[in-house]
Amino acid sequence: MTAADINQAGQEHGDHKQAGVIRVMIVDDSLIARTVLRKVIEQTDDLVLSAMANCAEDAIEKLSQVEVDVILLDLEMPGMGGLAALPKILTCAGGAQVIVISSLTTTGAEATVAALSMGAADTVLKPRPSEFTSDYRSELASRIRAIGISSTATSRPGALRGDETRKKISRTSKPARAIAIGASTGGIHSMNQMLTDLPKYIDQPIFISQHLPSSFIPVFARQIEIASSRAARIAKDGMPVIPGEVLIAPGDGHLTVELKDGQPVVRIARYQVPNGCCPSVDPMLESLAKCFDGAVLGIILSGMGRDGVLGARCVVDAGGTILVQNRETSSVWGMPRAVAEAGLASAILPPEELAIRILSSRVATKWA
Repeated sequence: MTAADINQAGQEHGDHKQAGVIRVMIVDDSLIARTVLRKVIEQTDDLVLSAMANCAEDAIEKLSQVEVDVILLDLEMPGMGGLAALPKILTCAGGAQVIVISSLTTTGAEATVAALSMGAADTVLKPRPSEFTSDYRSELASRIRAIGISSTATSRPGALRGDETRKKISRTSKPARAIAIGASTGGIHSMNQMLTDLPKYIDQPIFISQHLPSSFIPVFARQIEIASSRAARIAKDGMPVIPGEVLIAPGDGHLTVELKDGQPVVRIARYQVPNGCCPSVDPMLESLAKCFDGAVLGIILSGMGRDGVLGARCVVDAGGTILVQNRETSSVWGMPRAVAEAGLASAILPPEELAIRILSSRVATKWA
C-alpha cells in the first residue's frame, strides 16, 4: 500500500473518537523495544500510551484496568508468549485491534502469519536500534492510526449497506468460472473464515492477491491450503490454471491470467499500478474479467486504500459479480468501502455470509 493510502486511513475508519486520540498498549519483553515504541507514541500528537506490559500475562491483567484502541504485540516472550495469548488478548481487549511487532525471519513469518489468521489486524517490522529512523517512526504511527478504531464500530451515517448496494446492481451476472479474492490489512483472518466454509465441490480456480511481504507468502500459502482444504500454489509465470486449486500472488508481482492456445495460464506482471500496491488486486481482476469473459466472482476483504476498485469495475462491466466484506467485521474498511461506494458491490456481508453467498451466486457449476 502507498503512504497516501495509510494517511487516508483516518477518513476510512471514520470518527473513532471526537478527540481523535488513539490509545495504545505496548506488550514486549525487551526494554529497548518498549522504549523505542514508546517514543513513537509520545512523539505523535494523536497517539497516547495507555499501558506497557513485559509479558502476555501482564497485558491480559492490565486490559481489565485500562482502555485501549491498539495493542502492539511482540510474539516471542517468556511465559505464555504473544501467539498463544492472542485469543485471550483479543477477548479481553474490548474491541481493540492488535498489530504484531514482527521479524522478517522464517520463524517470525510463521508466527506472524499465524497471528494474522487468528485475528491480528496488521504486522510491522520490529526495529533494531539502528533502524529507528524518521521513516520508520512515521510509518508505524500511520499504521497505528490506520487501525485505531474499534472493530465493533457501526457504519457511519451515509455509508452504504448491503440492501442499498444490491439495488444498484440490477443486471444479471454470469455464472462464475473463476473466483478472485483481494485483501490487505485484516484480510487474512477474514479469508480463512470464508474459505473454511467453502465446500470442496466448488471447483472453480481461486485467485488471491493479499498485500504481504514476499518472505511471508510461502507461510501464507500453506495456511490457505489448510483453511481451504485444497491445493494452494504460489503463482509463477506460465503456470497452468487448474480447476479447484488456489493460486496466490507472489509478494513481488501481480497475479494476472491470459489465454494461451485457448487455455488460461498465469502471467506475473511487475509494472507499477496507480495505487502503488504490489501485488495489486486491480491487475488480477482486470485480467480475469478479460480471460473469462466476465464470468468472475470477485471478493474484496478488509484492507487500506482503494486497491480493487478499477478491477472490480472491469468485472462488473463484463458481466461478473463483486462482493465485499462489511464494515463491522473489517479491521480497515478502506478497500471494501471504496468498491461499495462506487456502486460495484452486489452485497456487503461478513466473511461467513460471503461463503454462503458464493454458493448461491451460480458458481457451483463445472469449471471446464
